[in-house]
Amino acid sequence: MSDLLVKPHPRDAEGCVLSVTPQSAGWQHVGFEVFTLRPGERISRRLEEREACIVVLSGTADIVAGEHSFAGVGHRASPFDGKPQAVYVPAGLRLDVTAKSALEVALCSAPGHPGGLSPRLIAEAQIGFEERGQGSNRRLVYNILPESEPAESLLVVEVITPGGNWSSYPPHKHDRDAPPEETFLEETYYHRLNPSQGFAFQRVYTDDRAIDQTMAVEDGDCVMVPRGYHPVGAPHGYDLYYLNVMAGPKRKWCFKNDPAHEWIVKSPGRR
Repeated sequence: MSDLLVKPHPRDAEGCVLSVTPQSAGWQHVGFEVFTLRPGERISRRLEEREACIVVLSGTADIVAGEHSFAGVGHRASPFDGKPQAVYVPAGLRLDVTAKSALEVALCSAPGHPGGLSPRLIAEAQIGFEERGQGSNRRLVYNILPESEPAESLLVVEVITPGGNWSSYPPHKHDRDAPPEETFLEETYYHRLNPSQGFAFQRVYTDDRAIDQTMAVEDGDCVMVPRGYHPVGAPHGYDLYYLNVMAGPKRKWCFKNDPAHEWIVKSPGRR
């Protein structure tokens, strides 16, 4: 995998501005797309053997999944404005997303089997919030679709890292099927910056340095993490948002810190 940084492209006929598929990524599980729609525009899809989590990044949408309708989903002016709303769609159902206002929406997908689960709205009250880290390692976490909530493959989470802080740090990885120490999960990071002209940095590297890329990420960029450690740094003055999508053979998030940097969380008063 030569380049892990995926840049947005001009809107296509569906309104898609960014796309990562298993085929384009060279992996098996995670799919991720971002759409920007004008009021009244619509996305229609049927994912036969893939489940989906539709995350409203900004704006409001009416969403239909099979026979289930969810009106007025989403309320944020930007991804930095509090908890999101989302809709879970099991495999095999047709989904329709209609923009009620200017809309930015993410379509997260992973393997699934038709008939297993029911569509549902994931409202703010169902999204867990936690603050992780301290000092310059502080970040705010919104658990949209954690492993404690029903799904077949998908894990979906939003993170806001205040300017001047690090995130996904100390560097950790989840690329071996060896629970409880570690599980294999592919992952995408969809980045947004506030103010939008900012930038941040993400490094993806393996122990043997077969992968070792450090990327300047800008507003709307996506980083693919097929394996390896993947820390993120947000410069002073620019808050960083990212939407994580993870999936693998087991729907469980077990990670291993880079041994060279694990002292950071093992030292008294640090985490």
